[in-house]
Amino acid sequence: MRLVFPTDENMGYLSKRGAHFGKAKFYTIVTLDDNKIIEVQCVENQGHSGGACGNAVANIMALKPDALVVSGIGASPAQGFKEAGLDLYFDQNSPNVEESVTMLVSGKLEMSSGNGTCSVH
Repeated sequence: MRLVFPTDENMGYLSKRGAHFGKAKFYTIVTLDDNKIIEVQCVENQGHSGGACGNAVANIMALKPDALVVSGIGASPAQGFKEAGLDLYFDQNSPNVEESVTMLVSGKLEMSSGNGTCSVH
């Protein structure tokens, strides 16, 4: 399973998670096998402009994820990920990627039904 986490730093699975997927400095990509981390990559967020965050959705989808875990996200990109068939999870408590992975594989994260958490978008 390939997971994407918006992060504020490039420190692998110890990276601090970003507060909002579109404003994070990096995307940390974690590959799991049998619920264990086997690979970690980090790419710089290319940013987004206009289009109801449409190119932010395209940027994430280009990473070929199975799921995206965010703290916050607007309604338009949340709907975009739903339409793209990507599982979107909310985690507003885990301070870093490693703890968020643990929460996800333990079934403790809420899956989005296509709704966002931010009213700004």
